[in-house]
Amino acid sequence: MCNTIPLLGAALVGLAFVGPVRAESLRCSNGSSEVGDSRLSVLFKCGEPLLRDTYCAPVFYQGSLNPVPEPIASLAVPCLAIDEWIYDRGPGNLMATVRFRSGVVQSIRYGRTPQ
Repeated sequence: MCNTIPLLGAALVGLAFVGPVRAESLRCSNGSSEVGDSRLSVLFKCGEPLLRDTYCAPVFYQGSLNPVPEPIASLAVPCLAIDEWIYDRGPGNLMATVRFRSGVVQSIRYGRTPQ
């Protein structure tokens, strides 16, 4: 019991120095785009992407990880449109993939190749 109190105190002190997690952003010639920006805002700030892709993401049952089966999904449940834009940021920089859901930036990922 005596050894757990100092460990607990050290853990609490460590947690006090943890700051808020900052969302990814994409630096562009006309400003930075970040999660929550619209497609129009990203297009204005970053220009035309190298590649664009739009697909229909599966819709899941409420409170489940099972997707709605295709015949039912097509008839009764609209799909969730997802757009992905890829920006080549030049030599020495990783490519950026900007994912939009409902016209708003959902995430920004960096990598050597698109995923």
